[in-house]
Amino acid sequence: MELKGATWKFGNDVDTDAIIPARYLNTSDPRELAAHCMEDADPQFPQKVKAGDIIVAGKNFGCGSSREHAPIAIKEAGVSCVIAKTFARIFYRNAFNIGLPIFESPEAAEAIAEGDQVAVDVEAGIIRNITRNEEYRATQVPPFMQRIIAAGGLINYVSERMKGNGRV
Repeated sequence: MELKGATWKFGNDVDTDAIIPARYLNTSDPRELAAHCMEDADPQFPQKVKAGDIIVAGKNFGCGSSREHAPIAIKEAGVSCVIAKTFARIFYRNAFNIGLPIFESPEAAEAIAEGDQVAVDVEAGIIRNITRNEEYRATQVPPFMQRIIAAGGLINYVSERMKGNGRV
């Protein structure tokens, strides 16, 4: 699987309140969450993000509270994946649980500029910066976690496996 899009660049320590401000946590509607995704970090983001776009950030992306609303908002906004130097551990797990591909690559996070066109080979963990004609390696996502992403999240993955075993 290859993901391709234009990049949005954010800094270090982007917390879950910047991803989806707490004032919108009275809903779990993914479309409503997407309408406010990253608006405190970049007020233009919800209106300008396009399907397939990629978020690139520094270290500790998704720090703060453990809410799943944050990766849900990003995914529903149309972002195909997030590339960061590092992720907060709870965000890392929540992203996979809801089927949002994320990639740790300090080199890519440093080199990619906002607006660059980037392609990510999910299986190989290779990030290609088409704009700059550069290539970076990401920490490879284990195969079983790739299957969770391909299924669209943990619930879908488990459901598919149960059906495959004759259980519903």
